[in-house]
Amino acid sequence: MEQPLELASTRMILRLFVTVFCVSLATSCASADDPKQTKQIFDQGVAAYDAKNYAEAFRLFSSIDDHDLAAMRNEALMLRKGYGVAKDPQKAEEMYARAAQGGLATAAADLGEMLLQGEAGPPDVKAAFPWLAAAAEAGHPVAAFELAQLYETGVKDGSKEIVPKNLAAARKLYERAADGGMDEAKKHLQALPPDEPVKLHPYSEETHKP
Repeated sequence: MEQPLELASTRMILRLFVTVFCVSLATSCASADDPKQTKQIFDQGVAAYDAKNYAEAFRLFSSIDDHDLAAMRNEALMLRKGYGVAKDPQKAEEMYARAAQGGLATAAADLGEMLLQGEAGPPDVKAAFPWLAAAAEAGHPVAAFELAQLYETGVKDGSKEIVPKNLAAARKLYERAADGGMDEAKKHLQALPPDEPVKLHPYSEETHKP
């Protein structure tokens, strides 16, 4: 599912030890201790993206990607789509992973989706699952929906179970996605079979001995 650009700057939660090279003097490397400059560059990137000046937007986002999770995620999105830069799904996954490890739920959802769909290689449900679960737990409706689909059907690799079929878990996740505004989740909820009633065992003195 199409994911929107991050519109708000998000300072790093985890300090990533990478070296940044300034692209030009006009957008010199922002210091991690200078959030105002980072935000200014980020906002310029959003404006360039909205104007469809994708090459400039990518340049701006990449100049602050070691200080700002949202910029990192936007850079990954552009690598994924090939906006303003050569399409590179493998590099996009790497950037999404860095942003997700920093605590950005949208990046975790995007990475899980890419792995699930096999955009940079064979589909990998096992690798996608924890990213989708983390994003769903953080309240991301698309991740909740995609996770619910896995639980609804269950996933196996030959005889090995990757995701167990669990309609109760699927129902909760569809409800979460529906609460987040996903109409498709509402349709899946209506199509789910009713929960099975809990089976009660008859009273027996043998089973209730002290």
